[in-house]
Amino acid sequence: MRMRPNSPTRKPGLVKKSFPPLRDSPAMIPLNEPAKWEVRPCGMLVQKRSSDENPAASPAPTIHLRVKHGSIFHEIYISSQATFGELKKLLAERIGLHPLDQKITFKDKERCSAAFLDISGVKDGSKMVVVEDPAAQAKRLLEIRRAVKMEKSSKSISQITLEVDKLASQVSALERVILKGGNVAENDVLRLIELLMNELLKLDGVVVAGDAGDFKLKRRAQVRRVQSYVETLDMMKIKSTMPKSNSRQSPATEAAPPHHQSKKQTPAPSPQHPPVIVTTKWETFHTLFSPRATESTSVTTTASSAGPTPRLDWELF
Repeated sequence: MRMRPNSPTRKPGLVKKSFPPLRDSPAMIPLNEPAKWEVRPCGMLVQKRSSDENPAASPAPTIHLRVKHGSIFHEIYISSQATFGELKKLLAERIGLHPLDQKITFKDKERCSAAFLDISGVKDGSKMVVVEDPAAQAKRLLEIRRAVKMEKSSKSISQITLEVDKLASQVSALERVILKGGNVAENDVLRLIELLMNELLKLDGVVVAGDAGDFKLKRRAQVRRVQSYVETLDMMKIKSTMPKSNSRQSPATEAAPPHHQSKKQTPAPSPQHPPVIVTTKWETFHTLFSPRATESTSVTTTASSAGPTPRLDWELF
């Protein structure tokens, strides 16, 4: 009997084992549920741990820490998965320092508030040192002052906005009167202009922090708004005074056309010249050929006389 080459031979006593199916890993996510992620302090993105996904897991153990402040050791019990920020909050009740003013040193290295204890290597019985951080305290005080100033500025701008809204309604009422053809009292217009200028001075006095862009935009918007209302009132004042000036000048303008017409109808009189007086004076000369003239003749004529001009006949010898 021939046997096939490379054919597996079964040894007696061996039975083929069937492997159990792979069970679902707790890290597997169902298709119908979105994944939940979290960022660890080191910057790695991992799946968020939840007690619902692994109900059999035991809670995080509580560890005992010895924290030194000055010459005193404080016994602190805290979860091993807590952060240094939570530890600072517990220490604030003991030592009286604000959590932001504390600086915790573990293994000769300063730890940030967002770091976790277990990841940083903190174990049961570890020792730490906490000191006051003057730079952090000064920064926190500056932030508090800045917040107080911003709150005060915000309240001032809000109050000015309410006052400007009230004055804006009065400006709109006067504008409607002008549009209907009515007259507005000049005193009312001047009073509103003065009130708006006072609000503008208040806006200039509002102190805004250097990097508070929102407050600067709000103040600038209110300044432009007040300026537009003042310009509107100035135009109202001009329009209210225009009818009075027209009414005063109307009689003169109405009487002017007949005057021009009379000038056109009546021709301009010709200029009258005074009468021309022509006087001829003759001088006598003693010559050999001319007789002795007895008297000088003078002839006076006017331009209006119609008589001929006198002529003198001369005889030659």
